[in-house]
Amino acid sequence: MSAPTPDPAPSPSPPGRPDRKVLGRLSLPERNFVADALRTETVGGVLLLVAAVTALIWANSPVRESYESVRDFHVGPAALGLDLSVEHWAADGLLAVFFFVAGIELKRELVAGDLKDPRAAALPVVAALCGMAAPALVYTLVGVIGDGSLAGWAVPTATDIAFALAVLAVIGTSLPSALRAFLLTLAVVDDLFAILIIAVFFTDDLDFAALGGAVVGLAVFWLLLRKGVRGWYVYVPLALVVWGLMYNSGIHATVAGVAMGLMLRCTTREDQGEEHSPGEHVEHLVHPLSAGLAVPLFALFSAGVAVSGGALGDVFTRPETLGVVLGLVVGKAVGIFGGTWLAARFTRASLSDDLAWPDVFAVASLAGIGFTVSLLIGELAFVGDPALTDEVKAAVLTGSLIATVLASVLLKVRNAKYRKLWEDEERDEDLSGVPDVYEQDDPGYHLRMAEIYERKAAEHRRLAEVTGGAGVKDDGPA
Repeated sequence: MSAPTPDPAPSPSPPGRPDRKVLGRLSLPERNFVADALRTETVGGVLLLVAAVTALIWANSPVRESYESVRDFHVGPAALGLDLSVEHWAADGLLAVFFFVAGIELKRELVAGDLKDPRAAALPVVAALCGMAAPALVYTLVGVIGDGSLAGWAVPTATDIAFALAVLAVIGTSLPSALRAFLLTLAVVDDLFAILIIAVFFTDDLDFAALGGAVVGLAVFWLLLRKGVRGWYVYVPLALVVWGLMYNSGIHATVAGVAMGLMLRCTTREDQGEEHSPGEHVEHLVHPLSAGLAVPLFALFSAGVAVSGGALGDVFTRPETLGVVLGLVVGKAVGIFGGTWLAARFTRASLSDDLAWPDVFAVASLAGIGFTVSLLIGELAFVGDPALTDEVKAAVLTGSLIATVLASVLLKVRNAKYRKLWEDEERDEDLSGVPDVYEQDDPGYHLRMAEIYERKAAEHRRLAEVTGGAGVKDDGPA
């Protein structure tokens, strides 16, 4: 047998076009933005987790009738078509706030973040699309083989970033900022396509008069923004009108939220002395309302499903529920990992030297935590079958739990490596407020470090002089 032919040496990159790295170190502004965003999302995720556990305990306690009474209580002006249950208000009203924030985050990514560069955007977009297509295919395959309903194909396609980050906070992994940013960007793109799925596939009857009114309202909203009109007392009433018209049009009302979020300007105007764009300012104000109130309340009135041994057994026997579980656990991980690998392969980018492909698979497994949007789509997909809706919700909870355990194990295996990378990212020996890894090309950093080492050297020389004259006392035997 002849010796294998060695691989040809890689050709050097053209001048001015360095090798691209997948999941390489973020720029300093992007790192700071991601750190701030993730802190808020983590707090919201913990509240979301508490709300979900509370709902499960309440719905399975001796006073479960009170849970159902509160959840099904109707309130709102019937003349405006808004006499809705509390659960309905949470799903259509409060989640509109969540998607409004998601729209702002997506707009920022498109104009000022990683998605601004088409080459850099290719990776998370392809990964997110594959991470939605694969779970849908897994669900469809299980449904066809098991002769089940295919209506829930979209249920396992969504990722809950807040819940995923809450899991990271609980298991205490020091995940590098590049992996966290990848997860965050995945979820932002995921949210956009989820709202498109809701708008396209879960709209039955259209009221064109209400839809036309909503479009006019959005046009007025956009015009006021372009004219620079300020004041919450202008935009909040207009947003409520747009939301009400969108709801009555037959299109899911959360579409109004993401549409208004995408209209906000997310770039700063230096000639006007802006430190933050209007979009960032509004997001800073609204995000706590979304993460701290809207999403937890939605979870409180959506996650309360009856859980029993028989019900959990049905999750793994019914094709609809098994498809949701396998879609979240298997489809998400395989889809995101495969999409990332394909994007890197065909854009001739290489994985960051600090990471390995198992790290990407671990994060892809974490993306299998589908909660908020998955529960919403489950309600829309099986709206005429309350029993199956509850079973699908139980499947979402089960799949998310399995994905949590799987990702936690995979991340814990590499936690020592992550901790070292995290410490390297955070180290600031010159106390400048900027991590040292971002100052390697700054002469001032090296001068500051030289001064620090000179002071240390002088201190050691002083100690050597103090102790140099003292003899070493020999206490041993003669």
